[in-house]
Amino acid sequence: MAADETQDDDSGAEDATEGEPSGDVREKLEAEADRAIEQFDEGVVDLLSWILETETRARIYIYLRQHPDSTSDEIANGTGLYPSTVREALAALNDDGTVERGKRESDGAGNNPYEYSAMAPSELIGGVIDDVQGHMNAVFNLDQYLDGDEETGEPVTITVTDEDDE
Repeated sequence: MAADETQDDDSGAEDATEGEPSGDVREKLEAEADRAIEQFDEGVVDLLSWILETETRARIYIYLRQHPDSTSDEIANGTGLYPSTVREALAALNDDGTVERGKRESDGAGNNPYEYSAMAPSELIGGVIDDVQGHMNAVFNLDQYLDGDEETGEPVTITVTDEDDE
């Protein structure tokens, strides 16, 4: 082969442009990135499903964070959930304080439906932390009564050490 001839190389390493991945590598990287994003999104929905008690509520919460001031019909269209399911979940989320409900201004045809907005994620997580702390306090107080030690004035201290520190 002459010095100025090039050999086709399907190794997928790099194009003729220095530092750029070839088409095969780029496609694989994009596919892996899409898969990672999809797994992350599923993980977020799973976590929110646990916090909000159902996947339906989690999907509505996510939709409202992306589209505040939406009506129940807009949420149903955007999430693919049945309108009756959305209305039930919104009522529960409103009762919990996770979403706020207000009247939309009239559209001129006499319609002014409710519109909903979801609380900030930091507020949502703050409520969960308070619940977990309350449950832990109840368990520790229960342990004191089960052991026959009715003194409740002593705080409980939990020390976490790293294995390398021992």
